[in-house]
Amino acid sequence: QVHLVESGGGLVQAGGSLRLSCAASERTFSIYAMGWFRQAPGKEREFVASINWSGGSTYYADSVKDRFTVSRGNAKNTVYLQMNSLKPEDTAVYYCAGESSGLGSPQGGQYDYWGQGTQVTVSS
Repeated sequence: QVHLVESGGGLVQAGGSLRLSCAASERTFSIYAMGWFRQAPGKEREFVASINWSGGSTYYADSVKDRFTVSRGNAKNTVYLQMNSLKPEDTAVYYCAGESSGLGSPQGGQYDYWGQGTQVTVSS
């Protein structure tokens, strides 16, 4: 069974940075697109960022553009989310997900596998 494991969440002050990691248990994820989504208490899950299978294309929600950067590791079955200039409104559980089309859709319904999530809390 495929597993996605996120790490790197925590508590940070506004303006600070965190780097989330997501490792897939199988090398076949090197051909999957990987996405990051988040869900704050009382809110629906929302798209944050995604990267296509090759790492050549990235996509961002307007709310995080120019602050967050998504990238893939050399082995391609690891994905990172570098989060800078964090704001209290970025507080949420962050999930990584794998998409078999390889394209990097912003639609959560297109993703086949999900991690368990990691909490990010930004204090004001």
